[in-house]
Amino acid sequence: MPSEKIVFEQLLEAVETEQQGFIEEIHNYLQENGCKSSYELKKNGPLASYKYGKPPRTLLNFIFRNGKILIRIYGENVNKYENFLSALPKEMVNSLRTSGDCGRLTKNTCSTKCSGYDFMIGAEHFQKCRYSCFELLVTEHNNPYIKQFINHELDERMGK
Repeated sequence: MPSEKIVFEQLLEAVETEQQGFIEEIHNYLQENGCKSSYELKKNGPLASYKYGKPPRTLLNFIFRNGKILIRIYGENVNKYENFLSALPKEMVNSLRTSGDCGRLTKNTCSTKCSGYDFMIGAEHFQKCRYSCFELLVTEHNNPYIKQFINHELDERMGK
């Protein structure tokens, strides 16, 4: 099934009621800070993509899995805010720990264009795939950390 373009309001309808306010807050924050957005209906549900910069590079996606919404952050500057990562709750660190390792970084088997993430949380070394590492479940507990993560990454991309 090919992708079908949709608008933000259609994406928001697919979000659990208790998470709609947070998704709308993130959307507004990204729009106010110059991010360009696009929305599509995919096989697994809606997909939102937010890009920043010249040339535009993806900052984050809203994705749906098993009826839940996740935010995938592309943490290109993750090494510049490792102190923040060390403050993440154990559950969030565990989700990073169980995400896929980067084949290029660990075995040199992935595409040369692939750029996984190589970072530390405390004394633990992570070498993770850029497409699954920072997929964070939107929950009341995770939301403040997700927002801080987005703020850190966008500030770094803006040169703040």
